[in-house]
Amino acid sequence: MMRANPLAWHSPVLVLVFGLGSGALQSATADQAGWNFEVTPYFFAAGLDGTAGVKGLQADVDASFSDIWDNLDLGLMGLFTAERGPWTFGFEGIYFEVGNQASKTATGPQGQVSVSGAVDVSSSVTVLQPSVMYRILDDRTRVDLVGALRYTRLSLDLDVKIAATDPPLVPPGAGFNFSGSDNWTDAVVGAKVIHPISDRWSLLGYADVGAGGSDLTYQIVAGVNWTLNDRLTAKAGYRYVYWDYEDDGVVWDISASGPYLGLGIAF
Repeated sequence: MMRANPLAWHSPVLVLVFGLGSGALQSATADQAGWNFEVTPYFFAAGLDGTAGVKGLQADVDASFSDIWDNLDLGLMGLFTAERGPWTFGFEGIYFEVGNQASKTATGPQGQVSVSGAVDVSSSVTVLQPSVMYRILDDRTRVDLVGALRYTRLSLDLDVKIAATDPPLVPPGAGFNFSGSDNWTDAVVGAKVIHPISDRWSLLGYADVGAGGSDLTYQIVAGVNWTLNDRLTAKAGYRYVYWDYEDDGVVWDISASGPYLGLGIAF
């Protein structure tokens, strides 16, 4: 298996990735008498660390958010929640698309061939997550149990332009393309805690863990919500998300972490 090392890969999933915890950014205030709806557009300024690959070519991922931003073609993310009594239903959608990024070295197959040249990477990721939450503690501190399905679709396209190999197996200037896509669904369970510290400010903690399509996925969120008025809530904090997926040559062993910022709009 070929392996790019190192590859400062500016992937869309960094930024993504990631608002994967449906309901994690939900406001602390709600009208308990009926349905409460909220839309939260948000931004996750994350960097990636780990390994990604397709069809025998693996890349060491190590990119900051500023690196990713330079190559981001499209990024969309948002969360919708509907709450009534102790129940909350959520749906989160994320899409990122990033153009060509470059690396200079690769090794393979099975780490036996060293390649100097360039690796150009294009990638896109879609994450869809429906969730259900049930409140088990409704005092000053609120605690919800969470169950969700996390669907991920990943597309990768890697172009390798070779300057030289060791041993010299191919002539300089040769080029190869590695592309593919895959999708999987994980079942996750978790908990969300909201603790008010004043009339307008509240602290948020969220964690989930699951598996199914992947070997393991989990997420941790710590944040603060600021109620601006009856309709608007500003939300900020820090997220860490991890996937461990490998199947049929597609590898996504990645962690994404960084600050997030969102605005909840209630109606």
